[in-house]
Amino acid sequence: MAEEAALDDYTQDGTVDLKGNPVLRSKRGGWTACSFVVVYEVFERMAYYGISSNLILYLTKKLHQGTVTSSNNVTNWVGTIWMTPILGAYLADAHLGRYWTFVIASIVYISGMSVLTLSVSLRSLKPPPCAEANVENCKKASTLHLAVFYGALYTLAVGTGGTKPNISTIGADQFDEFHPKEKAHKLSFFNWWMFSIFFGTLFANTVLVYIQDNVGWSLGYGLPTLGLAISIVIFLAGTPYYRHKMPTGSPFTRMARVIVAAIRKWKVPLPNDPKELYELDLEEYAKKAKVRIEFTPTLRFLSKASVTGSTSPWMLCSVTQVEETKQMLRMLPILAATVVPSTMVAQINTLFVKQGTTLDRSIGSFKIPPASLAGFVTISMLICVVLYDRFFVRIMQRWTKNPRGISLLQRMGIGLVFHILIMIIASLTERYRLHVAKEHGVVENGGQVPLTIFILLPQFVLMGTADAFLEVAKIEFFYDQAPENMKSLGTSYSMTTLGVGNFLSSFLLSTVSRITKEHGHHGWILNNLNASHLDYYYAFFVILNFLNLIFFLIVIKFYVYKAEISNSMQVLTEELKGMTVKVSNQEESRT
Repeated sequence: MAEEAALDDYTQDGTVDLKGNPVLRSKRGGWTACSFVVVYEVFERMAYYGISSNLILYLTKKLHQGTVTSSNNVTNWVGTIWMTPILGAYLADAHLGRYWTFVIASIVYISGMSVLTLSVSLRSLKPPPCAEANVENCKKASTLHLAVFYGALYTLAVGTGGTKPNISTIGADQFDEFHPKEKAHKLSFFNWWMFSIFFGTLFANTVLVYIQDNVGWSLGYGLPTLGLAISIVIFLAGTPYYRHKMPTGSPFTRMARVIVAAIRKWKVPLPNDPKELYELDLEEYAKKAKVRIEFTPTLRFLSKASVTGSTSPWMLCSVTQVEETKQMLRMLPILAATVVPSTMVAQINTLFVKQGTTLDRSIGSFKIPPASLAGFVTISMLICVVLYDRFFVRIMQRWTKNPRGISLLQRMGIGLVFHILIMIIASLTERYRLHVAKEHGVVENGGQVPLTIFILLPQFVLMGTADAFLEVAKIEFFYDQAPENMKSLGTSYSMTTLGVGNFLSSFLLSTVSRITKEHGHHGWILNNLNASHLDYYYAFFVILNFLNLIFFLIVIKFYVYKAEISNSMQVLTEELKGMTVKVSNQEESRT
């Protein structure tokens, strides 16, 4: 009993200190460690959104770039922001561990932010001011200006690639999955985590964008940089309290071995009995606190990697390893179906903000920064998530008998329908704005349209509603359906869709802009939005979203959810106990 009590004093999930020693539960981790992580995230989100929310206005007003160029530069950068976490997750899982990957990436992050602040502050690093309505008449930024500015932006992007995928996981690592009380606390941690993101984002979308628009870009970028520096100091201050998980190897390598082995043995027939396939003993998984997965008939070709023969890891893989690969590959069509809505999300900080600059932003003497409307996306999402959990789930549970209310894929489907509705409303709103611009004769000169900026509010609010269904379900789906040993990679799927969606936004904007100008046509997307046809462009998005919804419905019809293994460790323990009893009985019978 004393030995068991002493054992319980240490964490059971494999966490260690920075030197690799087992950690006492009372000395490290828990809420004390998590408080540093949560406070860090408030300041870091403030820093990131302080740059991204209003970036398009800096590119147009200060660097004198056109609508298409500035929008694409924003989406290309944001796309990179969401793609680099794959590299950060790989380095952490395979080589450096989460803590050291995060620390190194933070240095890169703050370096990029510091240079970015200098580039918007020093006159020698930006073109002279220009009051022309048409930016084409203004002096363009020089090669040096652009090199410093974009060099800083993409340095920052590399930094976030190492911090973004690891900071939330570091927070979750502070709670032991094998301790009932700590496992319950982990759920509360994610609630506080979402709140910290909400608070930092809302502050950036309101206070910081106002400072940038009305006080100055030097202070508007200087404050996020200072906030990031403070957040890094806060994180480092918590170092004595953190628990750490050791690198476990790259999931990409494990998946590559399965695919290569299956291809090399493509002529080898599968045995009729799946039990003849290669698999490790239960004890091997128990030692490493990992889960064994049973054979499934889907993607049977990959199972050839488990046909016994060669012992090379590139020729023979366990059934569990094959099934892990199958689970990750089965999610790829779902990932593809979430790219188009991610392209819609990219419009928030680009064309939606540009629309806001053409409208009346006055409330008395106060002028609303166009980028601040993005705050309504955050507020709307938060309210909808609360209403969803408190009311919608309980109502649907009575009808469907599903503990979630509806399945994750059904929730994502509702989000896709909302995206169709958003683009219909955005198209009709833009059509009305252009009608008023024509009535008041401000088409040619690109002057302010006598309409309040709040006519754009429905598309921002509905975007938050769509996020409450699609984005939240997407994160949960990719985490939930990923194998236990590939949760980080599964989570990165949801980030990857945002990255690809932003790159797709750049491609579509450039392509549509070019095609609609051919053969002497006026063009849908011009620097002067009053002479453009964004209403046609948004209508094109309606069609694209509708076709994507059909694709999604086809994909989910064939999707097979992975088996629930939430109690897998208990099952494994019982199986091992059964094996022990069986062996004991056999030994007794021999004697």
